[in-house]
Amino acid sequence: MQKLLFAATALVLFASSPLLAQQKTGVWAIEPDPSLPNVLILGDSISIGYTLKVRQALAGKANVFRPHTADGTKAENCSGTTKGVEAVDRWLGDRQWDVIHFNWGLHDLKHVTEPGGNKVSSKANDPLQATVDQYTKNLEQIVQKLEATDATLIFATTTPVPPGTSGVLREPESPPKYNAAAIKIMRDHDIQVNDLFSFCQDRLDEIQRPKNVHFTDQGSQELAEQVTAVIEKALHEKSMK
Repeated sequence: MQKLLFAATALVLFASSPLLAQQKTGVWAIEPDPSLPNVLILGDSISIGYTLKVRQALAGKANVFRPHTADGTKAENCSGTTKGVEAVDRWLGDRQWDVIHFNWGLHDLKHVTEPGGNKVSSKANDPLQATVDQYTKNLEQIVQKLEATDATLIFATTTPVPPGTSGVLREPESPPKYNAAAIKIMRDHDIQVNDLFSFCQDRLDEIQRPKNVHFTDQGSQELAEQVTAVIEKALHEKSMK
Protein backbone atom coordinates (compact mmCIF):
# COMPACT_ATOMS: atom_id res chain seq x y z
CA MET A 1 0.00 0.00 0.00
CA GLN A 2 2.84 2.40 0.86
CA LYS A 3 4.46 1.69 -2.51
CA LEU A 4 1.19 2.45 -4.29
CA LEU A 5 0.80 5.74 -2.39
CA PHE A 6 4.39 6.69 -3.20
CA ALA A 7 3.88 5.91 -6.88
CA ALA A 8 0.66 7.92 -7.00
CA THR A 9 2.32 10.89 -5.27
CA ALA A 10 5.25 10.76 -7.65
CA LEU A 11 2.88 10.71 -10.64
CA VAL A 12 1.04 13.81 -9.38
CA LEU A 13 4.31 15.67 -8.77
CA PHE A 14 5.58 14.77 -12.23
CA ALA A 15 2.34 15.83 -13.90
CA SER A 16 2.57 19.27 -12.28
CA SER A 17 6.29 19.72 -12.82
CA PRO A 18 7.65 22.65 -14.87
CA LEU A 19 9.45 20.17 -17.12
CA LEU A 20 6.23 18.52 -18.22
CA ALA A 21 4.57 21.91 -18.65
CA GLN A 22 7.37 22.86 -21.02
CA GLN A 23 6.84 19.66 -22.98
CA LYS A 24 3.15 20.47 -23.50
CA THR A 25 3.68 23.67 -25.46
CA GLY A 26 1.25 24.47 -28.25
CA VAL A 27 1.76 25.91 -31.71
CA TRP A 28 1.73 29.52 -30.52
CA ALA A 29 4.80 29.05 -28.33
CA ILE A 30 8.16 29.71 -29.95
CA GLU A 31 11.77 28.69 -29.35
CA PRO A 32 13.48 31.89 -30.51
CA ASP A 33 16.77 31.85 -32.35
CA PRO A 34 18.93 34.40 -30.48
CA SER A 35 20.73 35.27 -33.72
CA LEU A 36 17.52 36.50 -35.38
CA PRO A 37 15.56 39.75 -34.93
CA ASN A 38 12.37 39.67 -32.85
CA VAL A 39 8.98 40.60 -34.30
CA LEU A 40 5.84 41.11 -32.20
CA ILE A 41 2.34 41.01 -33.69
CA LEU A 42 -0.42 42.60 -31.61
CA GLY A 43 -4.05 42.54 -32.69
CA ASP A 44 -7.44 40.90 -32.65
CA SER A 45 -8.71 37.67 -34.22
CA ILE A 46 -7.96 38.96 -37.71
CA SER A 47 -4.27 39.04 -36.80
CA ILE A 48 -4.59 35.66 -35.09
CA GLY A 49 -5.68 34.36 -38.49
CA TYR A 50 -2.45 35.41 -40.18
CA THR A 51 0.22 35.30 -37.43
CA LEU A 52 1.30 31.67 -37.83
CA LYS A 53 1.43 32.13 -41.59
CA VAL A 54 3.69 35.16 -41.13
CA ARG A 55 5.88 33.16 -38.75
CA GLN A 56 6.21 30.40 -41.34
CA ALA A 57 7.02 32.88 -44.10
CA LEU A 58 9.72 34.53 -41.99
CA ALA A 59 11.25 31.27 -40.73
CA GLY A 60 15.01 31.66 -40.60
CA LYS A 61 14.69 35.44 -40.95
CA ALA A 62 12.96 36.50 -37.72
CA ASN A 63 11.39 35.21 -34.51
CA VAL A 64 7.68 36.03 -34.79
CA PHE A 65 5.78 36.30 -31.49
CA ARG A 66 2.27 37.19 -30.40
CA PRO A 67 0.59 37.04 -26.96
CA HIS A 68 -0.66 33.56 -26.07
CA THR A 69 -1.62 31.38 -23.12
CA ALA A 70 1.18 30.12 -20.89
CA ASP A 71 1.18 26.70 -22.53
CA GLY A 72 1.10 28.11 -26.06
CA THR A 73 -2.09 26.29 -27.01
CA LYS A 74 -4.17 29.41 -27.64
CA ALA A 75 -3.43 32.86 -29.03
CA GLU A 76 -4.51 35.82 -26.90
CA ASN A 77 -6.93 38.22 -28.55
CA CYS A 78 -5.65 41.75 -27.90
CA SER A 79 -9.27 42.93 -28.17
CA GLY A 80 -9.87 46.71 -27.97
CA THR A 81 -7.74 49.61 -26.84
CA THR A 82 -9.28 49.45 -23.36
CA LYS A 83 -7.60 46.08 -22.87
CA GLY A 84 -4.56 47.31 -24.77
CA VAL A 85 -3.89 50.09 -22.26
CA GLU A 86 -4.14 47.59 -19.41
CA ALA A 87 -2.08 44.77 -20.96
CA VAL A 88 0.51 46.37 -23.24
CA ASP A 89 3.29 46.28 -20.63
CA ARG A 90 2.71 42.56 -20.11
CA TRP A 91 2.72 41.90 -23.84
CA LEU A 92 5.95 43.80 -24.36
CA GLY A 93 7.70 42.08 -21.45
CA ASP A 94 11.46 42.55 -21.31
CA ARG A 95 12.36 41.24 -24.76
CA GLN A 96 14.19 43.51 -27.20
CA TRP A 97 11.81 44.03 -30.12
CA ASP A 98 12.99 44.93 -33.60
CA VAL A 99 9.59 45.30 -35.28
CA ILE A 100 6.11 45.58 -33.76
CA HIS A 101 3.12 45.21 -36.12
CA PHE A 102 -0.05 46.25 -34.31
CA ASN A 103 -3.74 47.01 -34.70
CA TRP A 104 -6.75 47.98 -32.60
CA GLY A 105 -10.21 49.01 -33.72
CA LEU A 106 -12.50 46.12 -34.57
CA HIS A 107 -13.40 45.56 -30.91
CA ASP A 108 -13.52 49.26 -30.05
CA LEU A 109 -16.22 49.91 -32.63
CA LYS A 110 -18.53 47.06 -31.59
CA HIS A 111 -21.64 47.59 -29.48
CA VAL A 112 -21.54 46.33 -25.90
CA THR A 113 -23.87 46.44 -22.91
CA GLU A 114 -21.69 48.98 -21.07
CA PRO A 115 -18.86 51.31 -22.19
CA GLY A 116 -15.49 49.57 -22.13
CA GLY A 117 -17.14 46.20 -21.44
CA ASN A 118 -16.82 42.89 -23.24
CA LYS A 119 -20.43 41.71 -23.14
CA VAL A 120 -21.47 42.21 -26.75
CA SER A 121 -24.77 43.61 -27.97
CA SER A 122 -26.76 43.55 -31.18
CA LYS A 123 -28.65 46.73 -30.25
CA ALA A 124 -27.82 50.03 -31.92
CA ASN A 125 -28.86 51.95 -28.80
CA ASP A 126 -26.24 50.22 -26.69
CA PRO A 127 -22.85 51.95 -26.36
CA LEU A 128 -19.69 51.31 -28.32
CA GLN A 129 -16.87 49.62 -26.45
CA ALA A 130 -14.86 52.79 -27.11
CA THR A 131 -16.01 55.89 -28.95
CA VAL A 132 -13.67 57.37 -31.55
CA ASP A 133 -12.55 59.95 -28.97
CA GLN A 134 -11.82 57.30 -26.34
CA TYR A 135 -10.15 55.08 -28.93
CA THR A 136 -7.91 58.00 -29.88
CA LYS A 137 -6.89 58.64 -26.27
CA ASN A 138 -6.25 54.93 -25.61
CA LEU A 139 -4.30 54.40 -28.81
CA GLU A 140 -2.12 57.41 -28.08
CA GLN A 141 -1.20 55.88 -24.71
CA ILE A 142 -0.42 52.54 -26.31
CA VAL A 143 1.72 54.11 -29.04
CA GLN A 144 3.82 55.92 -26.45
CA LYS A 145 4.48 52.56 -24.73
CA LEU A 146 5.41 50.95 -28.04
CA GLU A 147 7.71 53.81 -29.00
CA ALA A 148 9.67 53.34 -25.79
CA THR A 149 10.86 49.94 -27.08
CA ASP A 150 12.83 51.56 -29.94
CA ALA A 151 11.30 48.97 -32.29
CA THR A 152 10.21 49.86 -35.81
CA LEU A 153 6.44 50.28 -35.49
CA ILE A 154 3.87 49.38 -38.14
CA PHE A 155 0.16 50.08 -37.63
CA ALA A 156 -2.36 47.98 -39.57
CA THR A 157 -5.67 49.65 -40.36
CA THR A 158 -8.85 47.91 -39.25
CA THR A 159 -10.36 45.67 -41.91
CA PRO A 160 -13.90 46.25 -43.27
CA VAL A 161 -17.19 45.31 -41.66
CA PRO A 162 -19.51 43.91 -44.35
CA PRO A 163 -23.21 44.92 -44.36
CA GLY A 164 -25.51 42.51 -42.60
CA THR A 165 -22.82 41.05 -40.35
CA SER A 166 -24.50 38.68 -37.91
CA GLY A 167 -24.06 38.56 -34.14
CA VAL A 168 -22.46 41.50 -32.37
CA LEU A 169 -23.41 44.82 -33.96
CA ARG A 170 -20.70 46.64 -35.88
CA GLU A 171 -21.67 49.32 -38.41
CA PRO A 172 -19.96 49.10 -41.84
CA GLU A 173 -19.27 52.84 -41.73
CA SER A 174 -17.29 52.59 -38.47
CA PRO A 175 -13.88 51.26 -39.62
CA PRO A 176 -13.11 54.31 -41.81
CA LYS A 177 -13.84 56.64 -38.86
CA TYR A 178 -11.57 54.72 -36.48
CA ASN A 179 -8.91 54.31 -39.15
CA ALA A 180 -8.89 58.05 -39.81
CA ALA A 181 -8.31 58.75 -36.12
CA ALA A 182 -5.56 56.12 -35.95
CA ILE A 183 -3.81 57.32 -39.10
CA LYS A 184 -3.63 60.85 -37.71
CA ILE A 185 -1.85 59.49 -34.62
CA MET A 186 0.54 57.49 -36.78
CA ARG A 187 1.37 60.52 -38.89
CA ASP A 188 2.01 62.57 -35.77
CA HIS A 189 4.42 59.90 -34.53
CA ASP A 190 5.94 59.13 -37.95
CA ILE A 191 4.76 55.51 -37.80
CA GLN A 192 4.29 53.45 -40.96
CA VAL A 193 0.72 52.39 -41.84
CA ASN A 194 -0.06 49.01 -43.39
CA ASP A 195 -3.43 49.77 -44.96
CA LEU A 196 -5.13 46.39 -44.72
CA PHE A 197 -8.54 48.07 -45.08
CA SER A 198 -7.72 49.23 -48.60
CA PHE A 199 -5.84 46.01 -49.35
CA CYS A 200 -8.97 43.89 -49.06
CA GLN A 201 -11.88 46.34 -49.43
CA ASP A 202 -12.55 45.67 -53.13
CA ARG A 203 -12.24 41.87 -52.83
CA LEU A 204 -14.32 41.06 -49.76
CA ASP A 205 -16.55 38.65 -51.71
CA GLU A 206 -13.45 36.63 -52.53
CA ILE A 207 -11.57 36.62 -49.23
CA GLN A 208 -14.01 37.40 -46.39
CA ARG A 209 -16.63 35.08 -44.95
CA PRO A 210 -20.27 35.99 -45.77
CA LYS A 211 -21.78 38.48 -43.31
CA ASN A 212 -18.74 38.07 -41.09
CA VAL A 213 -15.75 40.27 -40.20
CA HIS A 214 -13.46 37.23 -40.36
CA PHE A 215 -11.64 35.95 -43.41
CA THR A 216 -11.50 32.65 -45.24
CA ASP A 217 -8.30 30.63 -45.10
CA GLN A 218 -7.31 32.12 -48.44
CA GLY A 219 -8.12 35.60 -47.15
CA SER A 220 -5.93 35.09 -44.09
CA GLN A 221 -3.18 33.81 -46.36
CA GLU A 222 -3.34 36.94 -48.52
CA LEU A 223 -3.32 39.17 -45.44
CA ALA A 224 -0.33 37.21 -44.16
CA GLU A 225 1.55 37.80 -47.41
CA GLN A 226 0.89 41.53 -47.19
CA VAL A 227 1.92 41.68 -43.52
CA THR A 228 5.03 39.58 -44.20
CA ALA A 229 6.14 41.86 -47.02
CA VAL A 230 5.80 44.97 -44.86
CA ILE A 231 7.62 43.41 -41.90
CA GLU A 232 10.38 41.99 -44.08
CA LYS A 233 10.97 45.41 -45.64
CA ALA A 234 11.13 46.99 -42.18
CA LEU A 235 13.65 44.39 -41.00
CA HIS A 236 15.82 44.97 -44.07
CA GLU A 237 15.79 48.74 -43.59
CA LYS A 238 16.62 48.32 -39.92
CA SER A 239 19.55 46.06 -40.72
CA MET A 240 20.97 48.65 -43.13
CA LYS A 241 21.14 51.38 -40.46
